[in-house]
Amino acid sequence: MLEKAEGAEAPIKVEFDNFEHGFPEGFGPGWWGHLAYWIGIAFACFQLYVAAFNYLPSQVVRGVHVGFLILLTFGLIANFTAKSDLGRALGWLIGGAGFLCGLYQWIFYADLIARDGDPTRLDLAVGTLLAVLIFEGTRRLMGAALPLMCGACLVYWFFGQYLPSPLNHRGYDFDQIVTHLSFGTEGFYGVPIYVSATYIFLFILFGSFLERAGMIQLFTDVSLGLFGRTRGGPAKVAVFASGMMGTISGSGVANVVTVGQFTIPLMIKFGYRRAFAAGVEATASMGGQIMPPVMGAVAFIMAETLGVAYSEIVKAAAIPAVLYFASAFWMVHLEAGKYGLVGMKRSEIPSAWKALVTRWYLVLPLAALVYMLFEGFTPLYAGSMGLALTVTLILGAAITAGVSATTIRYIFWIGLALVVAALSRDGLQIVPVASVVVGLIVITAFVRGGLAALRACRDSLAESAKSAITVGMACAIVGVIIGMMSQTGVGTIFGSWVIGLGEKSLFLALIMTMLLSILLGTGIPTIPTYIITAALAAPALAKLGVPLIASHMFAFYYGIMADLSPPVALAALAAAPIAKENPDKIGWEAMRIALAGYVIPFIFVYSPALMLQAGDPMVAQLGFYGAVALATFKALVAIGLFGMVAIGFLFTRLTLVERAVALGAALCLLGDFQFSDTAGFVLSAGLVLWQWRQRPPATVEAV
Repeated sequence: MLEKAEGAEAPIKVEFDNFEHGFPEGFGPGWWGHLAYWIGIAFACFQLYVAAFNYLPSQVVRGVHVGFLILLTFGLIANFTAKSDLGRALGWLIGGAGFLCGLYQWIFYADLIARDGDPTRLDLAVGTLLAVLIFEGTRRLMGAALPLMCGACLVYWFFGQYLPSPLNHRGYDFDQIVTHLSFGTEGFYGVPIYVSATYIFLFILFGSFLERAGMIQLFTDVSLGLFGRTRGGPAKVAVFASGMMGTISGSGVANVVTVGQFTIPLMIKFGYRRAFAAGVEATASMGGQIMPPVMGAVAFIMAETLGVAYSEIVKAAAIPAVLYFASAFWMVHLEAGKYGLVGMKRSEIPSAWKALVTRWYLVLPLAALVYMLFEGFTPLYAGSMGLALTVTLILGAAITAGVSATTIRYIFWIGLALVVAALSRDGLQIVPVASVVVGLIVITAFVRGGLAALRACRDSLAESAKSAITVGMACAIVGVIIGMMSQTGVGTIFGSWVIGLGEKSLFLALIMTMLLSILLGTGIPTIPTYIITAALAAPALAKLGVPLIASHMFAFYYGIMADLSPPVALAALAAAPIAKENPDKIGWEAMRIALAGYVIPFIFVYSPALMLQAGDPMVAQLGFYGAVALATFKALVAIGLFGMVAIGFLFTRLTLVERAVALGAALCLLGDFQFSDTAGFVLSAGLVLWQWRQRPPATVEAV
């Protein structure tokens, strides 16, 4: 757990109107909670089996995965909301019916393939029940917005033939729609649920075990040691720690309610306004979804949708992600300078070097994951090995905890490394690695304190299953939109509108796509926002010359920005009870802090080299890496200027005229007209020099 700063208030329990951002602690009262706990472990074990051995057909894996999701959705909601045992039993019975619908894909797998396109009455009944349960489960889990949107698509699917051209389609019978939706790989069991059943669950588990091993504390201590004493240090700690945490969690709201419990009170204590402190944490936490190597669930869906290696998505996202966090870092630096906020005392912060020396081994699983991803291993395989290494570290630490002699501990770790190396001499195989883990489990069970470590690992399995429910149900229900679009072809209508705008102005097409993402994202999570926008607009942007990864990442970025944008601002909602501030105020502050995040997608569309993509106009003059360097430098300068505009400070407070000049210079650097770059750099240099001359003579700047 995170240590509280001196004077910080006790952790605040964060609650929401629904369970979109997670369930309360535990699994429910009495033996109902035990039932949910052990079903969660069964779910996690099934997913581990799939990740390690993958002997089952893909359709079976997807079906059982959805079955577990529905079972735990209705069961856990009943555990936490029902007033009586009868209500809880009813919830579990409904969930059990959903599990049987998923199991139907396994039991009748061969028969369903044989009669594809000619469903029986039982097939139609099971498919209809599955649809009802997914819609109702998602409504109870996340509220009505996403089910209503998917329901509107379903209505169009059934009755769209009665609309005027070009909005109409040829019409489809009930059995055609149910078969397309509930069987095959174009509806509920489409690409999103495949990704949920493989990559997403595994990486949720990976992040959970890393947290259990102490990674959050390591990130926090290193962040405090590096930035705690600098000007406005507590806010810089929040940005850096949340960015590091994002590399393993990929969940914005999860970052807010974990790291934010420590950083928000710390920022308030050192003079930051409550709304600004919460806005910093919300902005930095949402960036976890774009921060390699793990990123968020959307990155895995994007890789599968585009048919590219996950490492390609990571490479493309790397520079924009660094720019996003650099922007947030710059904003808090300027805010601290504007209000004269200082850093922490040396006695209040740990040593970053000591933290790394003491717990350097925690970085090994993350380093191994990055290495394997870039060496061409699949994310599923790399994640499995990273998870196995994390479990090995946890169990090894438990075994050696009671050993006082340093020499014996070294002998144990060296011997363990040699055993793994010997078993893997013919290549890194999952069976030898799994055998080492099993051996460590047996040894751990017989050492002092070992049972506590094993219980912690078991708890991580159950908690990961609980954490995967919301993501998984969102992936399932958006299958309605994917199925409707694939069968009716309605996506081409919106695409033609975007292309029509783009022929006149690519900028207008991008604005339309941005607004679509933000509007969708105000009511639904990032995953369905990306899926819908990418299906509607990304292909059209690609036809206008935008690189395919850039067009999809464009839609992704603004789905994230929607969680910072009022009136909904989900990340701000999560930070509000911690900061004890109005969510709308936090949302507006988060938008101001993330201002550069709103323009980074425009930068990488016009300068694809920023995402290491081909097609940048400067490649012919500077070469590929020269174009990358120029695009990165331009983006950094533009971010610096937008920060000055948003905060109103550089070396001293900016006047309205100076802010206008800074905004004009930033827009010139984003523009694509003759001498725009030259004008932007000249205005920037002039403004910085002017501000330097206006600075107070006695000011001593902290780095």
